This record gives sequence, structure tokens and C-alpha cells, in this order.
Amino acid sequence: VQLQASGGGVVQAGGSLRLSCAGSDDTFSAYGMGWFRQAPGKEREFVAAITWSSEGKKNYADSVKGRFTISRDNAKATMFLQMNSLKPEDTAVYYCAASIVRQYASRRDSDYHLWGQGTLVTVSS
Repeated sequence: VQLQASGGGVVQAGGSLRLSCAGSDDTFSAYGMGWFRQAPGKEREFVAAITWSSEGKKNYADSVKGRFTISRDNAKATMFLQMNSLKPEDTAVYYCAASIVRQYASRRDSDYHLWGQGTLVTVSS
């Protein structure tokens, strides 16, 4: 499967954005999925993850818990990240990724073997 992230943009602090990650074929449902982000001058960090099932476990970074929601629609081979109450520190390139460790919502980027190209989110103060 190939992954295509979209939905980034410029938003004011307190605003919302919804990121999408589209898979290229129906093998999408075989993978656990995650979102990671990389801010300028910083290392890539975990944001959120979901198991292969939309009803399965979800994990969130403490910094986004309660503000971001991860979901997926396997019928449409798409994953989403709803981001509310955005803060300037959320500014980063957001990447979606697929993991063969499908039964876990892994926080480790080493568990992910397929990566999308990234979409830029800029939150202005």
C-alpha cells in the first residue's frame, strides 16, 4: 500500500483541522496506522495510533490527548486525525504511517514500515 497524507494548512490557535491519510489499495485494513509529526529543528515524535480495526485500541501522545482524535474507515482505505484546540506548538509536518504490527496501536516509529509524504500544519498565535 502507498499512503497519501492531506489536509494540512494554516490555522489560528484554538482552531481545528482534519488530516486524512489515503491508502492506495484494500490492503490498508491489514495494517495498524499511526500519525507522527516533526517540528522544525526537532526529532519526529509520536502523535496518535490505531489498530487495524476502527473499533480497536487507540493511543495518543500526552500532548494531544483530549484535543486530537484518530479514526479510520477501512471501506474507504482512509485514516483521519481530527485536531481541535490547536496550539502554536502543534506546528509541524504530520506524517501518516502503516505498521504490520496491526493488533497494537504502537507509539514506536520503528514499528512502522510504510510512510506517507507528510502534510504541513502551521498554527499561528
